[in-house]
Amino acid sequence: MKYVKNFNLAFIITILLFGCTSTTKKSDSDVDRIQLMILPEFMAMDMSQNGYTEILDNAKKDGALNVDTILVERIRGVSYNLINQTYIFRDDTQDWNWEINVIESESINAFCMPGGKIVVYSGLVNKLDATDDELAAVIGHEIAHALREHGRERMSSALIQQVGILGFAIFLSNQDGSFLSKQAVLQGVALGTTLFFALPNSREQEREADDMGLELTALAGYNPMAAVSLWRKMDAQSDSEPPEFLSTHPSNENRIEDLKIEAKKYKKLYKEHQNK
Repeated sequence: MKYVKNFNLAFIITILLFGCTSTTKKSDSDVDRIQLMILPEFMAMDMSQNGYTEILDNAKKDGALNVDTILVERIRGVSYNLINQTYIFRDDTQDWNWEINVIESESINAFCMPGGKIVVYSGLVNKLDATDDELAAVIGHEIAHALREHGRERMSSALIQQVGILGFAIFLSNQDGSFLSKQAVLQGVALGTTLFFALPNSREQEREADDMGLELTALAGYNPMAAVSLWRKMDAQSDSEPPEFLSTHPSNENRIEDLKIEAKKYKKLYKEHQNK
């Protein structure tokens, strides 16, 4: 029993030491906050793939997946221009299995799951009459969340709160494949998939995604100031029913003013890459 206690204590210390990292390289956006990553990366990737597959399967059943081929090609073109610049922030993104799909829906929404699984809802383009620059602002923001692994970070925080580090350590140290541990795996995967969609990003995560997203937009040759015009359009839509995209993204004049200030930082970078 003493050995087990010592092992668990050592395991917890190891997690806290090696689970603290910054997922991206320092760049012009100056985002280098140390993050607590308890959840293993492979588990976040698996949860992401499972959730993404379910979303696409449901869209297929509804006849809503990649319906408008012209719109799909347009969104994929903007997305890949952004993706080609992600090496600035991480060395491994060229190895990600990037996917970009468009779902026909009135929803004004988009997201990028861990590992580069992107979905854009057609309402984002059609209801807002979004330009390519504005599309780049949204997709760049969502890609930044994936680069910083904010979903994995949120799930790690939830694991600490819901399960507790000690319980998680005991589960991981159980090597006998018992029924209990198998049940824990299944419950953990289900919990993680739900939490990815259910938990809102923190204000700090949103700030990071704003800043890195604007830098990514400028690097890809899109005008970062378009983020301001896009947020004004989305803010106008929220007079009746808030767009889903805004449900976890605070939208107000202060946010727009902050975007104006941040976008100006990348004006020179945008000019350098505008016609490349």
